[in-house]
Amino acid sequence: MKRTIVTLPGDGIGRTVLDAAVKVLNAAGFDAEYIEGDIGWEFWRKEGNPLPDRTINLLNEHKIALFGAITSKPKEEAANELSDDLKDKGLVYSSPIVNLRQHFNLDICLRPCRSYEGNPLNFIRRGANGDIEEPMVNVAIFRQNTEGLYGGVEWSNPNDKVYDGLMTHPKFVKNFSQAPRADLSISTRIFTKRATERILLAAFEYARQYGYKSVTLAEKPNVIRETSGMMYKMAKELQREHFSEIELWNTNIDAQMMWLTKNPENYGVIVAGNMFGDIVSDGFAGLIGGLGFACSAQYNPDNGISVFEPTHGSAPKYETFKPSIVNPIAMIESACMMLDHISENDLAKKIRNAIAKVIKEGKVRTYDMLKLKGSPDVFNHGAASTDEMADAIIANL
Repeated sequence: MKRTIVTLPGDGIGRTVLDAAVKVLNAAGFDAEYIEGDIGWEFWRKEGNPLPDRTINLLNEHKIALFGAITSKPKEEAANELSDDLKDKGLVYSSPIVNLRQHFNLDICLRPCRSYEGNPLNFIRRGANGDIEEPMVNVAIFRQNTEGLYGGVEWSNPNDKVYDGLMTHPKFVKNFSQAPRADLSISTRIFTKRATERILLAAFEYARQYGYKSVTLAEKPNVIRETSGMMYKMAKELQREHFSEIELWNTNIDAQMMWLTKNPENYGVIVAGNMFGDIVSDGFAGLIGGLGFACSAQYNPDNGISVFEPTHGSAPKYETFKPSIVNPIAMIESACMMLDHISENDLAKKIRNAIAKVIKEGKVRTYDMLKLKGSPDVFNHGAASTDEMADAIIANL
């Protein structure tokens, strides 16, 4: 059956890497029609809305999207870039990808981090005898995607109702009541039991399906006692009642960032709230080569809507480079996650095997793989362009 996939190029290098991924999908034999949706900075400036309703409607209809990258800027800078007819109308920019997650409740985010043999960017360490070790990383990180610090419940100079509510907490009275209200900026960290259970279940079920022996909760329950504490308590109950064959490890997020560079091969599935999941996934991405290799999926099992994207940013400084220098592998890997999601597993395996062969051979490497500073002259030092990397993967399909 021919699929319809919504493509959301977004900003900066988003279109470049997305085009490369579609090129590889076509060459691999994936039969699909692609419909482009509007999202990003251009639509904020021209329409005052970086996520137009027409794009929401496309996702409602077709359910699956490949997403490139988004540019986000601070509040005042975003307001200054609005077209003249939209200025001073009270419009406030917020990230369209965060809005997309919350609108469709794409609360489950999966970020796998797997080493490729032969990648010169793989993490290495010195062993006890002074020899060089290269542990292979194979970690699946589950990040709660819609709540926590990214929930958007924030205030500067809080109004009377908010301030009066805060004044009911003794620690606020003790530590912050003497500060002028106009000096206060407040961000909340809200966890619900329903969403917490969903992300924990997703992590445990993935571990069971793919034979991982452990699930690690990377939070901070010893200090953030209500939210992290609730998540840890629920994880213990789930593990005890339904997943007793899988070990539950509890590491504080700060310690986790230390341990991931000491023994990353020990970790299997990691689960965390929104902010800590973001942090630990970027940490592990650094061990497998950086954001050029970091893919992700976000989905809602209830409505069937899913979005697949690399976790790197829009890198606007590279957008105008001709030819493009950026590494498309994270986007291509995200497309493979989409194929797995729709049970096109053989195609996904075929593409991943081609990526692995290109990396192991080492004949075609983008500038990051050569550890070069991003600039137009990287080709003089042997770097491959975005298209050349995509073509090399296609040649090895």
